[in-house]
Amino acid sequence: MLFDVLPNEIVSEVFLSLPNVSSVLNLASTCQHFNNVYHKQRLAILTEAADAEFGPIDAIVQILTQNASQPAHIRRNVPMSDALLKQVLKVGRVAQQWEEIYPLKKWKSDFANRRLLTPSERYTFRRALYRLWLYSKAFHNRQYIRTTRNFPPVIDTRAALLHNFSTRALAEMLDVHNVLKDMIANNICPSNGKMRQKFHKRYPDSNQQLLFNIHLNYPPPPSASWCSADGWLNNSIISSAKYHQTHLSRLQPSRFHEPGAEGWGDDIGHYYVVEDMMKLDPEQILFLRDSCPLKTHVEAYVRTFEGGGEWFVNNGETFSETLWFVLRQRGGEVDAFKGAVEECEMGIAVVED
Repeated sequence: MLFDVLPNEIVSEVFLSLPNVSSVLNLASTCQHFNNVYHKQRLAILTEAADAEFGPIDAIVQILTQNASQPAHIRRNVPMSDALLKQVLKVGRVAQQWEEIYPLKKWKSDFANRRLLTPSERYTFRRALYRLWLYSKAFHNRQYIRTTRNFPPVIDTRAALLHNFSTRALAEMLDVHNVLKDMIANNICPSNGKMRQKFHKRYPDSNQQLLFNIHLNYPPPPSASWCSADGWLNNSIISSAKYHQTHLSRLQPSRFHEPGAEGWGDDIGHYYVVEDMMKLDPEQILFLRDSCPLKTHVEAYVRTFEGGGEWFVNNGETFSETLWFVLRQRGGEVDAFKGAVEECEMGIAVVED
């Protein structure tokens, strides 16, 4: 029997078994018969393919449907729609980019053992990233200011979300959290020492002494023409950032640019900067990496947040301290837990004995 004359039931099962959305669209475009079957069940077929490629979809839906009207730890059942599916695909593509970054950061020093993640590890990574993303969306916003972060009711609210996950799942989230932190600390907001190290690696014969600014001089809040309605930098700022990324390296000294000015402070000051920036979600971090090559661009982006960014500055992320709080409630040891993640005994890529 020719493939293009198979019964609709069998063709539907073929569609539902495809591993990604691109395969679905390619198969649907092969002939009129397949196209008709696809359009009769389009939403169900695309949802199944998206779950296979970007899943677990339910974890993405929890991110997209989270709002202040319902506690973050309560699971929400939402029917799939075209609009929701488009947002699911957008989040899933962000997760796929982080899948490729993870090995580079996880085995940054141990590059001899660096490898790609297996399909099951990719699924585990995405699930942990989505759960961490949900935490960030729920608790890293202007409703949770610095002065209330240690109130017992606020701590209990944050801990309720993490209590939904097993200790092993929390280790997976910490593993992903460490990768995001490495990206911010070394690529987006490098310390003065890191900038000095990168500069001398790029220009080993240079005797230039970098001039570091010990103060964080945030620019004035941007005008309405600087940022879009949803708080993102507009196209002109993005174009400017891409221009600098192409024509002006942050390490290239010139009469208009001092590489030392790209440093975000020494150890103590840099630590607090990174803690602040860790409130960003994975999509925002990738945006800064790709579109904001210079420190001034990153600072301007922070200023686009609602309220001018006052709630963001000097108000570090709370995932770590909430995680330690939950572990102690379960009778675990924080140092042993962190060591197990660092040694790959727990986390995404677990080394089997």
